[in-house]
Amino acid sequence: MRYAMAVTAPGGVENFRRIDRELPPPGPGEVVLRQTAIGLNYIDVYFRTGLYPWDVPADLIPGGEAAGVIEAVGPGVDLPPGLRVAYTVRNGAYASHRVIAADDLVPIPEGISDEIAAAVMLKGLTVHYLIHHSYPVAAGDCVLVHAAAGGVGLLAGQWLKHKGVRAIGTAGTPEKCALALAHGYDAVIDYKTTDFVAETMRLTDGKGVQAVYDSVGAVTVKKSIEVLETFGTLVSFGQSSGPALDFRITDLARGSLRLTRPTLFHHTAQPGWLRQASREIFDLIQDGTIRVEIGQRYDLKDVAAAHTALESRKTIGCTILTP
Repeated sequence: MRYAMAVTAPGGVENFRRIDRELPPPGPGEVVLRQTAIGLNYIDVYFRTGLYPWDVPADLIPGGEAAGVIEAVGPGVDLPPGLRVAYTVRNGAYASHRVIAADDLVPIPEGISDEIAAAVMLKGLTVHYLIHHSYPVAAGDCVLVHAAAGGVGLLAGQWLKHKGVRAIGTAGTPEKCALALAHGYDAVIDYKTTDFVAETMRLTDGKGVQAVYDSVGAVTVKKSIEVLETFGTLVSFGQSSGPALDFRITDLARGSLRLTRPTLFHHTAQPGWLRQASREIFDLIQDGTIRVEIGQRYDLKDVAAAHTALESRKTIGCTILTP
């Protein structure tokens, strides 16, 4: 039976329920996808709780990245049935099967598993725009990355090292700090035992960093500004601890600082960007520059437990849901 895990109404994990469903045949430009691996991301929590608005009144199916096999194609689709593909979109991935636009799909190269592809579409593309567009790094730069042991953080550490950038990370346990150090970071600060502002300034001889990549939000943004050098850039791309409501534009005046709040789907909407950026990520995985850490696996029916672990900061690297 084809099924999905939906959220009945905005709120806690208790609002997840399984819904069995029939899918319509694919329309023009669409395919039916049998999903084999689904990525878990904090944006899924934002949608589940209602922090991000729903486009349906009830039974929202969250999930922004997955991989699978094309089962059927609609008119005008040049992708063959049987092809392995991956994607990232706003929602709808928590399902065994789905109908999806062919333009949203990226073929998975040989040598890359469905799990790896599902784990890096949203997270890998996020790292791509962060370090190429939000603050384009250059060799010799020094940057700070919060949540360095998370899915985005581990990919970012390796990619930054590949580009000759000195990356300082923050993480919440000694084990997570060690994991991040093994994935490209020059230094990782345990923010639970050490003041990351003071330590970052010590590590940079008082100069600060060119950019901070901050997905945490409320508990970090004000302090992130303190470690930026003059003309530095704060890239706020998430709010796992909640929105930074105490931030003011005038806070940037301390160093003529820059602030940007990017989102992935503005980038994927650019013609040609999705496939080009995906190819770059897959190439780096294939040549061994980036290795993907899958720290947890859950059955899709146990997605409530996966969300609980993610919100409790008990996950490391990427989490995969299997239908």
